[in-house]
Amino acid sequence: MTSLSPRTTAPQRTETVSRTGLPANQLAAAGARRFVRTLLTERAAARDAAPGAAAISQELIDQAVLLVSELVTNAVMYAGTDIDVTCRLEYGRKPAQGRGHGPAARGAGRPGPATVAVVLEVSDRHPSRVVRGGVDARSGEPGYGLQLVSALAESWGVTYRKATKTVWFRLEATEGEKEAAPAGPARHPHGAATPVRVPQGHGDAAEWVDRGGPSFLAETSELLAGQLDQDMVTALAAQLLVPRLADWCAIWLSVEGGGMALSRVWHVDERRIGPLRSDLERDPPTDIAGTGGTPWPWPERAGASPSGGSALAFPLVARGELQGVLLLGRAGKLTMTDTVVRMVEDVARRVAQAVHTARQYTRQTTISLALQRRQLPASLASIPGVATAIVYEPHGEGQTVGGDFYDVFPMGERRWCFLLGDVQGKDPEAMSVTGLARHLVRLLAREGHGVESVLARLNLAMAEESAEAVELGGEQATSRFLSLLYGELAVDPTAPGARCTVASAGHPPPLHMFTDGIVEPASDPQMLLGIDEGTEYHASTFLLAPGETLLCVTDGVTERRCGNWQLDDNDGLVEVLRDGLGLGAKALAEHVRRAAHDFGTGPVEDDLSVLVLQAVPPKPDLMR
Repeated sequence: MTSLSPRTTAPQRTETVSRTGLPANQLAAAGARRFVRTLLTERAAARDAAPGAAAISQELIDQAVLLVSELVTNAVMYAGTDIDVTCRLEYGRKPAQGRGHGPAARGAGRPGPATVAVVLEVSDRHPSRVVRGGVDARSGEPGYGLQLVSALAESWGVTYRKATKTVWFRLEATEGEKEAAPAGPARHPHGAATPVRVPQGHGDAAEWVDRGGPSFLAETSELLAGQLDQDMVTALAAQLLVPRLADWCAIWLSVEGGGMALSRVWHVDERRIGPLRSDLERDPPTDIAGTGGTPWPWPERAGASPSGGSALAFPLVARGELQGVLLLGRAGKLTMTDTVVRMVEDVARRVAQAVHTARQYTRQTTISLALQRRQLPASLASIPGVATAIVYEPHGEGQTVGGDFYDVFPMGERRWCFLLGDVQGKDPEAMSVTGLARHLVRLLAREGHGVESVLARLNLAMAEESAEAVELGGEQATSRFLSLLYGELAVDPTAPGARCTVASAGHPPPLHMFTDGIVEPASDPQMLLGIDEGTEYHASTFLLAPGETLLCVTDGVTERRCGNWQLDDNDGLVEVLRDGLGLGAKALAEHVRRAAHDFGTGPVEDDLSVLVLQAVPPKPDLMR
């Protein structure tokens, strides 16, 4: 046996790693808190049974939960991508302190005190977006949690990689070392407790407001200003206030016809959110108009310390109108200094203004969508013996209608009309022309005008409208030109198929595909509508036999680009149509749409519309 003299060795460490993924939404911070608290609580219980291991204290758990919540909120607000949270636990021992000879050296061979470290990493997939609001940030822009991280963590930092950005911190505890108990009343066991940094009593709150109030208000303004959904506004506001200024928060919003609806409830103990909401919904606020906070009865299931709890209600007023009510509650006596009251009132004003803005946006969007929906038919008319299908994709973001328009409608007995058009431009004025043109075509058709006459009269109306616009608006006024493919189908119940009459005014000609795959243009190209009021138009008539297809598209399909090439160069659309031989009307329309998207590598830069008319072979029992 070889005898070794006592000496100091490097401390041994054991490590465990756990990870979870979170979506970038308002529930991400709550998910991160649950993940960390559950994991650390389980590890703490397991280590209690392991002799010699450092204990994971409740304080260490609370601080880890608080800091990860702040960093995840930061990632959601400023990165906006999916988030990964990694928790690493490191168990070890500090090296022995004895050195040299004598009695002190005799203790050098014994292990030092046990340690436990919690290392948490919050990663997003937006590495180009720098971390905002750090204690050394040069921009002066506010950010979440980094000052708390700097104050509480043993160490912290940011790691940039090609595809991810990671903010990490390390908390460490040593066996036998006790930290001073936090000042102020005790927090809920599932709350985010932390010494001093999160205000506890009203004195601490006032101190926190004096120190961090301006930055907090700047964060609040920045986050709420870009929100156009009132429920998202209340969700963000509640998480901004809890646990910074309260244990829980509730926000009611006024509704049309009077009264209040409970929009958001948030609590440091997430298990209490449901019961608290149930209590609050039974007693909505009324006559909350005072400043400084109106006392509010403590809800039964809000939870409180042995000394009880208290709540205050603040009105949400913007543009002289009551938008809702903000309610804050905290265990113990919720006494607010003038400084704290002014802070909450400032937050309430920002929330009210954001709600007002979101409501105005929603109202305008609803009106716009309602007007847009009137530009297009609610459905396509059903034609006996002819299957119809439409693909319609307006280019404008958030729009249901663009410069393209379509219609299929009945015209007397056994006759149906169809059209596919494109107005120059994509602005709201162009959209108004789509509705005018579609309804005018219907009116002319029902007055008995045929295909050629409808185009001639619509051309005259467009030309006169353009001339008036130039006369009234001067040189800056723009003329509106319209391309239109318009036709009629006549169905004879004694003969299969349909008699088709069609004309194209400045529009990509319709393609007629026969059952053997041969494809021919079904009309000749003619002048746009609205250029020359004296233009005459002529139509083509042919039989659309069973199994044959008429394909109508707008230039969003034919002019789809890939570099210097367009989809319809060298009869490209003919090849696309021929590749869809044998497909039904709906499948063929989708086939053409997909071919247009796949042709180019970039996004589609124009409205895209496809109308398919396909004569259906008669069923065998009808031919007897």
